[in-house]
Amino acid sequence: MQLSSIFSFVLKNYTPIYKENRVLADQLIENNFREFQDRQYNVEMVQVPQSYSGPRLKFPFTFSDIDVLIRAYKNQQVLHAHYVLEVLFETKKALKKMPNLTYTNSSPFKDITICGDLHGHLDDLLLVFHKNGLPSETNSYVFNGDFVDRGKNSIEILMILFVSFLVYPNNMHLNRGNHEDFMMNIRYGFSKEVLHKYKVHGRKILEVLEEVYSWLPVGTIIDKQILVVHGGISESTDLNLLNRIQRSKLKSVLMPPLGASRNRLNNLTDSEEEATTSGSTITPPDLLPRQEWEQIIDLLWSDPKGKNGCYPNTSRGGGCYFGPDVTAKFLSKYHLKMIIRSHECKPDGYDICHDGKVITVFSASNYYEDSSNRGAYIKLAYGMMLRVFQYRVAGASCLIHLSQRIHTLERNAIRILKAKIISRRSDLISAFYLRDYSKSGKISVAQWAFTMENTLGLNLPWRALSPHLVNIDSDGNVDYMSCFEDVQIENSPEKMKTPLIETMYRYRSDLKPIFNLIHCDHSAQRR
Repeated sequence: MQLSSIFSFVLKNYTPIYKENRVLADQLIENNFREFQDRQYNVEMVQVPQSYSGPRLKFPFTFSDIDVLIRAYKNQQVLHAHYVLEVLFETKKALKKMPNLTYTNSSPFKDITICGDLHGHLDDLLLVFHKNGLPSETNSYVFNGDFVDRGKNSIEILMILFVSFLVYPNNMHLNRGNHEDFMMNIRYGFSKEVLHKYKVHGRKILEVLEEVYSWLPVGTIIDKQILVVHGGISESTDLNLLNRIQRSKLKSVLMPPLGASRNRLNNLTDSEEEATTSGSTITPPDLLPRQEWEQIIDLLWSDPKGKNGCYPNTSRGGGCYFGPDVTAKFLSKYHLKMIIRSHECKPDGYDICHDGKVITVFSASNYYEDSSNRGAYIKLAYGMMLRVFQYRVAGASCLIHLSQRIHTLERNAIRILKAKIISRRSDLISAFYLRDYSKSGKISVAQWAFTMENTLGLNLPWRALSPHLVNIDSDGNVDYMSCFEDVQIENSPEKMKTPLIETMYRYRSDLKPIFNLIHCDHSAQRR
């Protein structure tokens, strides 16, 4: 959500540039707000050479095309850009006929399977199909968003899902997730993956994908009883309004309309807040009204909590936390029995909360690390209770003892924590010096723990973590400089001041997508 602050600031502050240099302003719009332009691309211009040895698809697609595509991806082949673009254009054409909330029913002859986040984990998708069967008229699927990002095979997953949807449009339901968003893709890896695999036509593929995302339905209702959405709901979620929204206007939830509620965007900067109240006349065309934008961001970004009420989702910076009372009231209002959502990695691949009325399903196993979590899918057969099936893609660690797996996870967590520590090195040293009254380079464990929590703002068991982070002498005193010994900022410019380096390192995950927008070729070279 921090990215939305940056782009809203740009929208407000490029006004003087527009007056002075219209060409430059038009370039800004063209490069960073491509969604405002009508793009048509002739697939036939991308010729498939005779030397191409990958899979060849024939439109209209049939079940054999799904099989051909899966076999090719198992052999690590790359689908030619011609076919990728053809699939995307046909998918967009079919999605435009779909309502915002799709409706489907189980029957004695048709089961329905709900899958959660895949995040580019192709092996998980193939394992689900192996265990549960390929999509067909008797084997329906609902894929609940976040098909892309983080993993290395996002484009392959999209192609399999889209071709399956084109073959079985009434039995393959694709919900939009918060990562079906071009700005999220810039930050979390999918854009880079496409540009790497399709060096010539990668940018065109991303442009068309941006439009395909905007036509994905935002939810599915099964048997008039179960609502399937990616994130969750809020106290203001209105299914009647959601059915009327022009969803194609929402190119990115990270580009809110002026005047967006602070409850939905918790990380607004002062500049953006000023922009939302200043009555600026420069507003990007074809954006959703504020109320409609908030409806969708709640569906894509919210999380359930055990506490009653609806309050800002401070962890994600967007959407809401919704409690059991909000769930019960919503289900009663719309005569539903349950919400199935995804959006959160769970150790067992699924989780049940709110008195069994909310189920989370997550289908990307080994999400953080090898053996960090199982994947799961939910099976709904006619007249039967929901069944959850768990799995884990076999890896090198599948035979490792449980204690070794835990050690691997802890080691990764310590590594991430040390990166946060080094990013605040100057602040920590200053705080340590204030408590080192004897200037011995040592303080008590209690002083060290207090300083770490107060400076980093992380409520962690610092005393328990101290043996992993610092050296402690026989008297129980901490050598506080030892927490910086085995970690440093890589490629640090010698002439740059340390506080500036640390600040840039601290916000490196936000700076990277901004630089990627500027350097479309991802060369990382300044100009």
